[in-house]
Amino acid sequence: MKEQRLGILGGTFDPIHYGHLMVAEAAREKFFLDKVIFMPASIPPHKHGVLTDFWHRYLMVTLAILGNPFFEASRLEYERGGITYTVDTMRQLRQIHGDAAELFFITGVDTILDIFGWKEPEELLSLCRFIVAARPGLDLHIVSEVFGKYYSLVVMPLEMPQLDISSSDIRKRIREGRSIKYLVPESVEQYIIQQKLYL
Repeated sequence: MKEQRLGILGGTFDPIHYGHLMVAEAAREKFFLDKVIFMPASIPPHKHGVLTDFWHRYLMVTLAILGNPFFEASRLEYERGGITYTVDTMRQLRQIHGDAAELFFITGVDTILDIFGWKEPEELLSLCRFIVAARPGLDLHIVSEVFGKYYSLVVMPLEMPQLDISSSDIRKRIREGRSIKYLVPESVEQYIIQQKLYL
């Protein structure tokens, strides 16, 4: 049986935007991933403030990836319940897919800088490799300093054009009555309008 190469893109996706989709597709193409699983967080440990209901965020992800056979939305963290730690998610994915799957956690430089402050970082490093995308204002070279001796074993840098789009900026634009066209897929924009989100 062929070993599956699975990318996992975690986040709050509040809302999902073209930046997320571009990173997922660039990672899939560069590292020959069989599938990218979008993993909306249920209760993320590091995010503070009000989070939009899980089902709204999950449905927006589903709408955004519709038509891409290589992308999949997951409810795994929601169904597990409680605070969602990356190490627990990776353990669960390892149990589901077994040793026949190679797991790649897709993330940005900004997120990964604090990895040794995450829950059970050494265990996490043994469960998956990290595809790390550059972010505006943050160079990929800083990641080697953070990971030290682990860098060559677990980090796969992803160089790609950077889109300076953030979910928080999209929410702010909506509150201010400004356009979010071309920042999110049209289906996501229509869902936000219909459900009166972020007002």
